[in-house]
Amino acid sequence: MSTDPTNPDHQHRRQPYDPPVEVGEAAERLARRPWPATPLRPELEVSFEFFPTATPEGAARLDHCASELAPLGPSFVSVTYGAGGSSQDRTIKTLTQLKSATSLELAGHLTTVSASREETLEMVDRYLDLGVTHIVALRGDQPADQPPTPPDGFRTAAELVTGIRSHAGDRVEISVASYPEVHPRAVSPEADLDRLKEKIDAGADRTITQFFYDNDAFLRFQDRCHKAGISVPIVAGVMPIGSFAKTSNFAARCGAKIPSWMPELFSGLDDAPEIHQLVAATLAAEQCRELAERGVRNFHFYTMNRPELTAATCRILGLRPRNQSPNQQTGASPEHRPAGAGEAGRSAGSALRRGA
Repeated sequence: MSTDPTNPDHQHRRQPYDPPVEVGEAAERLARRPWPATPLRPELEVSFEFFPTATPEGAARLDHCASELAPLGPSFVSVTYGAGGSSQDRTIKTLTQLKSATSLELAGHLTTVSASREETLEMVDRYLDLGVTHIVALRGDQPADQPPTPPDGFRTAAELVTGIRSHAGDRVEISVASYPEVHPRAVSPEADLDRLKEKIDAGADRTITQFFYDNDAFLRFQDRCHKAGISVPIVAGVMPIGSFAKTSNFAARCGAKIPSWMPELFSGLDDAPEIHQLVAATLAAEQCRELAERGVRNFHFYTMNRPELTAATCRILGLRPRNQSPNQQTGASPEHRPAGAGEAGRSAGSALRRGA
């Protein structure tokens, strides 16, 4: 699952970013071009992940992000969670901010790290008191600056799911993490799948995968899950590439492979942000479209609290605000779109198929 090492609030302060109009227009033109694929089915669902903010600038960026993505009708949005009281309080504060500003269905992350069972279940009660009835249950990574989990704490994500279910019963939905390319600390793919099965058997309602760029790896993982008797929804984790260097570093830490063809695709685009966004959104949309054609129905976007790429990806896929009909889209009609718009998108998107 996505975690805070790439949190922009923890790197350097940025002002809220308004994307160039040209990027949105390009996304709409790409959505109208003929695809070598069938249209996405209407039962497709998307969800979005945010992280807690620590500054007024971060809070303003989150407000902007939520307001841009809410009209796409996500099934839920989740907020990440770190070890330690101050980080947990930021999660509660962020959920409170979203609850007061939107009507989105909210999910709070919860980990086993540095907390006793009593403390962890107190956090479940804080979520319920806030009206948050969906929990993303994770073992979590032990930070160097936090005390170890005490002996009476939950030791595994499966224990955490069991504890939440025993404590809250059917008042909560529970999602858990999974890893199409295997957790980096797993003994083997078989052992990793066994851990996932334990979490599902303990009472989890769905699993959300780590982000990935190899669709075949996800599809093989999905098949293995079905053969193991895992029948809950498997939600594909998607991370549009906002920065190729940062995404590559993050992928190396969490076991997600970067395809060999991808570095060349983003080479030289650091100083061309509009082209970078167009390539990144098209690539993410092509990944989702290919998975949808293979029967995948649920996609979870790791937004990094920046809506532009996720919104553009959804628009390219044909998703539009719930209160907007196809005829309300602005821009040139398909037969009058500027020459080359479709060709540019096809060139970027076809890289996925070449690399698969």
